[in-house]
Order: sequence, then structure tokens, then C-alpha cells
Amino acid sequence: MRRGIRGITATALVAGLALAATACGGGDSGSGGDSGGELSGTVTFWDTSNDAEKATYRKLAEGFQQEHPKVHVKYVNVPFGDANAKFKNAAGGNSGAPDVMRTEVAWVADFANLGYLAPLDGTPALDKTDDYLPQAVGSTKFKGKTYAAPQVIDTLGLFYNKKLLKEAGVEVPKTFDELAKAAKKIKAKTGATALYLRGDDPYWFLPYLYGEGGDMVNARDKVVEIDDGAGVRAFKTIKDLVDSKAAVTDATDGQENQLKALKDGTVAMAVDGPWDIEGARAGKAFKDKKNLGVAPVPGGSTAQGSPQGGWNLSVYAGSKNLQASYAFVKYMSSAKVQQQTNEKLSLLPTRKSVYEVPAVKSNEMVQFFKPAVDGAVQRPWIAEGNSLFEPVKVQMNKVLTGAASPEQAAKATGDAYRKLLKDYK
Repeated sequence: MRRGIRGITATALVAGLALAATACGGGDSGSGGDSGGELSGTVTFWDTSNDAEKATYRKLAEGFQQEHPKVHVKYVNVPFGDANAKFKNAAGGNSGAPDVMRTEVAWVADFANLGYLAPLDGTPALDKTDDYLPQAVGSTKFKGKTYAAPQVIDTLGLFYNKKLLKEAGVEVPKTFDELAKAAKKIKAKTGATALYLRGDDPYWFLPYLYGEGGDMVNARDKVVEIDDGAGVRAFKTIKDLVDSKAAVTDATDGQENQLKALKDGTVAMAVDGPWDIEGARAGKAFKDKKNLGVAPVPGGSTAQGSPQGGWNLSVYAGSKNLQASYAFVKYMSSAKVQQQTNEKLSLLPTRKSVYEVPAVKSNEMVQFFKPAVDGAVQRPWIAEGNSLFEPVKVQMNKVLTGAASPEQAAKATGDAYRKLLKDYK
């Protein structure tokens, strides 16, 4: 996740990325496909994993070649923040799109709606589908068809420095109100700020919204909900945490800044996901890996909740090597590869059977994050779901800088949603 600004289509990047996008992708695939029952040709794979993960994903992807020696996997790591716009630019221009892409869950419906993804129903890509976690399947479907295979599932948790909290004499907070009350003690006893608050990324706003009993929209009834009382309270919570100095924030580069602050011990806590476990443990504050604790994201005034996230594997509709691409998706979403991913990176599998493997079952991060995933809040898997984040991002910045009140921010976000979703009330 992982991750830059999750789920936001960076439309301003499209023109500038045009040349870069055509330099790699489906155009290199050749017409090998399936020759005499044996796969051949090239499969270009765009991997959107972060710096701590990409070496593992590259090795796993290239392992496909051992099973299919006539297939060349062209691995390309694409920065998460660029990937959405880069893929749309390449697919829309019919030049340079990859055969297979590691696709954020919120992107699937959007890409499928544009006609950029190949339906996977009835193809080898979907293997042992009854083994998938039910909640992982929702984001792969659009208008009755399946456009992706679930590969990783995640949600957010509260990462905390056990040593700092012990020195401050405070318990792990169960609510943001408790966190705010503990902040002065943490600062006085350790010099650290209590929380790093991701003010640059609207995905991180969702726990505050869910904690007040709210949501962005009700997709079933087609109702905008973010501008109700819960939305106002959520904006007020982030404003109060920063104004009281219980939290520090940045308008940009939150992924890098948050991880550095956590690793250096300048903050005691941060809301983060499984993708940053290995990155956090690489810091001086966690030379003793056991010093990193993970707890549920604090709740708000009425509830506690964290968004369901994760990554799927999708096939470009214009791929010139569909059969090899389907086989690659099958391989990369297999129980075997998901187990290896967990053992190397502590990322959560989407297959039920993998959780029965002793090495996975005993993984301390799985022990926390699996129950958290089971209770995570599903986002609206609609074509416009990806675009719901940009208005939130704009208003978060305004609230945190004092340019808008929580009431004004909630109203402006709701107004933007109704322009985007024409048939929503």
C-alpha cells in the first residue's frame, strides 16, 4: 500500500509519463503464447511494491521462468505513486502497457470500466478460487466479471515503539482520545512525539472516519455519507491531534517521513500497514525487532475500524501473450508463492490454505493482522471508488493548515462526491 498516495489517479502525470510508459510493457510480449502446448514469449510484469519488497517480488516473478523456460519475464518496478497514471496512459494509448500488473485493489473496477483489463473468468489465471478469503474477492469483480486474482490483503494497524511507551508509563491507546491524553507524558518522558499522522494521504483518513461511525458513500443505496456528522468529527479529530502537538504531519512525502520518524524513534506511534514491517525493523529504534509492537488502530468516539486494502494481479486486455500472462497470474497468486511472500515480507496471503502453514500461522504479524483484516471495512468497489480520495486529500490539507473548518471540509467533500457520482443523493 504502501505507500505514497493510495488510490489516487495522478492525472497531472499522464503527459509527462507518456514516453516512459512506451519504453516497456505489452508491446514487447511477442506472439509466443502457447506453442504446441508449451508457453513461450515474454511476459512484462509491472510490480508496484516498495523498496523493501521489490527484490523479493523480482525473485518470485523470475521463478516463473524455471517452470516455463521458454517464457521470459520482464520485471519492471514502477513506483506506486506513478503506477496508476502510467498504466492508464499506456493502455489508453495502446502502447507500452504491461502484460500483468500488480494492481491496488481500488484500481481494478476503474481499469475494468475503461476496458483496459482482460476478464479472467474461465481462464487458467483463476485457480482454486474457493481457497480465496471471501473478503479478498470483492475488489476483483466488476459488473459480474472477474478482472483480477487476489495476491495480498492488508489493513492498517498502530505500530508502536514498546520501549518509548514503557519509558513514558503509558498503555497502548485504544482510542485517539486516549492517545491525545498520553501525548504530553510521552513527550515529557522521552522527547518523542506521540503520533505521526499521515496528512498527505486520504487513505489514512478512513480510520478517523470509521471511528466516528461514518463512511465515504453508501454504494448500495447510492447515498453520499462523508458530509454528515461523522465526517465533520473525523476532520476535527485530525485537526485537534496536530494542533495539540500530539501528532506531527506533512502535506507531502508522508510515506518516507513517517517511516523515518518511526525508525529513528522521534515518534512513538504511527498508523501503518504490513508492507512497512520490514522497513520499520531496519531502523535504529528497532535493532531489537521485538521492540516493534502492533495493535489495532485506535477508535473514535463511537467505533473502531480500518480500511481493507491489498493488491491484485490483473492482465492487460491488449496483451499479445494472454496465455502466458494467465499462467503467470496463476503462479504469482498460488499458495506456494503467497507462502514465500509471507515468509520473506510478512505480507498477508489471500488464500485460506496458506494460513494453515505452521510458519505462516506462527508469524507474529499474521497473528495480529489476520484478525484485523477479518474485521476491516470494505470500501465501495465502484469504478469511481479510486476518485473518491482526491477530494478528501484536498480538504485534509485545508483543515490541517487552517484554510477550512471541519464543517466546511466535510461539506466540500460531499459536494465533490455528488458531482462525481451523478446518481447519488
